[in-house]
This record gives sequence, structure tokens and C-alpha cells, in this order.
Amino acid sequence: MTTFPEPSSLLPHRSPFLFVDAITELTPGISASAIWTLTGNEAFFEGHFPGRPTLPGVLMCEAIAQTGALAIVSDPKFAGKLPLFGGLDGARFRRQVVPGDTLELSATIVRMSARAGKGAGVARVNGEIACECELLFVVVDA
Repeated sequence: MTTFPEPSSLLPHRSPFLFVDAITELTPGISASAIWTLTGNEAFFEGHFPGRPTLPGVLMCEAIAQTGALAIVSDPKFAGKLPLFGGLDGARFRRQVVPGDTLELSATIVRMSARAGKGAGVARVNGEIACECELLFVVVDA
């Protein structure tokens, strides 16, 4: 069984904005897969929506972006760098995500230069697509 680093050892994000709980696959500079288990104790569920807690779609996109960032910063060429959102294209939300669900996140780096790149990712619950999107990002010094 392969052991992967803790997401917080690669990403600068911290609670309450680190959404990736564990890395499940990692090919530096190319792709990453991770999970995010929603306990129901997350603050956003209280107001989104009372009586029907639903994960906001934009947070699914952020979780996919964090997964893509894992692929980037695990590449030695980008050690000490920080990938930032440059844009989001084609986001589609296919199913509701609720407390108790575990998001299975995957992201692939489609194109990469020294300062910017493009990726694509998917969030699934029990193998069913919840969200898919394309990510544009810029890379800056951390």
C-alpha cells in the first residue's frame, strides 16, 4: 500500500479552508486524487440551507482546485510555489452533496508552463459525478 503525504504538508491551506482530508493517488506534476468527508459540523451547512444542508458548489470547485494544487506543488519544479485560481470554466453540478457524504476528488493537469496552467477535475460521491470543472491557475512564489 502506498503512503502519501498529509495534504497540509504540501498545501498552505488550513482549517477551516483545507478541504482535502487525504491523498489517495499522486503523480507529481500530472494528477492527484483525494477525499473530503463531510461530517455535517462544517459551518456552511448551518446557513446553506437550514433544514436541508447542501454543500455549496463553489466549495466543490475549490476542493477540486486544492486537489489539482497537490499535483502541481508535489512536482519539484514547483517547490515553494503557490498555485492560485486564475479562472473556472465549464463548472457543472450534477447531484446534491450532503453531510455524511465523502467526495472522491480527482484532478489532472492538462497544460503547464512556468507561471500558469490549466487543469480539469471531478468530484464524485459513491462513484456518481457531483461536480466537474476546468481550472485555470497562475503560479506565484509562496
